Amino acid sequence: MQDAISKKQDFNFIKLEKRIRREVGKAIADFNMIEDGDKIMVCLSGGKDSYTMLDLLLHMQRVAPISFDIVAVNLDQKQPGFPEHVLPKYLSSINVEHMIVNEDTYSIVKDKIPEGKTTCSLCSRLRRGILYKTAKKIGATKIALGHHRDDILETLLLNMFYGGKLKSMPPKLVTDNGEHIVIRPLAYCREKDIIRYADEKNYPIIPCNLCGSQENLQRKIIKEMLNGWDKQYPGRIETMFKAVTDVVPSHLADTKLYDFAGLQATGAPFADGDIGFDSPDIPKQPLIVDEDDKQQQMNQLNIVNLS
Repeated sequence: MQDAISKKQDFNFIKLEKRIRREVGKAIADFNMIEDGDKIMVCLSGGKDSYTMLDLLLHMQRVAPISFDIVAVNLDQKQPGFPEHVLPKYLSSINVEHMIVNEDTYSIVKDKIPEGKTTCSLCSRLRRGILYKTAKKIGATKIALGHHRDDILETLLLNMFYGGKLKSMPPKLVTDNGEHIVIRPLAYCREKDIIRYADEKNYPIIPCNLCGSQENLQRKIIKEMLNGWDKQYPGRIETMFKAVTDVVPSHLADTKLYDFAGLQATGAPFADGDIGFDSPDIPKQPLIVDEDDKQQQMNQLNIVNLS
């Protein structure tokens, strides 16, 4: 009985690993994230996302038809209690070239931010500047960050709800100083898959609460909302992310993005045309991309039908 359970667990992990590798490979291909001869600076925080990203990029390095280098970089910000030995020990054990950057941003943040206020904004700005400087120093052509699909959707909704802007985290971008390309290889990966993957890999996770600051309340609300939708309506999050990849500028309202003022009826078929008075054709069920989600949705439908 125990052997059967173990075999099932092994099979499920292999399936998970294949899915995550496929999603990372697709993201890299879709956005041309990595090119022959690149030097990728992999930003490693010690959390589940960055460990998973490093692991998957190392796999890609082994199987890709192109050649690229990887350097794992961790920024030790001198938070009290930070276990500075953990990452060097882990990275040495897997023979990955790495660099630990020591910068006491913790003292700066504590000096500038009043007690009880969220420190994340200033901390991230300081961290970003240091990482850009490090990338330039080591000659990195790309900077890899561990943001995943859920991060992208959370940022989209945060900007919509609180910023009045339709904006998210792109899988690939040029930095604000124009000197670097940032890539997010986990852009297509679900956070719940990354959690399972990291648990199976048993990474030496470093907690992200060492600075004592609280998680941004607005982002926490958005995350809980998305998690609730994912449980109640399996597939909805997949559909939402698909929308981020299939934007129709002519059906929004940004005059800088689309020439509404210059629109003219020509009497001929029009590429951006649509039916003006009919309701949108929305499928009854959202897109399903995974068997686990499919089973969860079937269970949900059975509950609805029985009620």
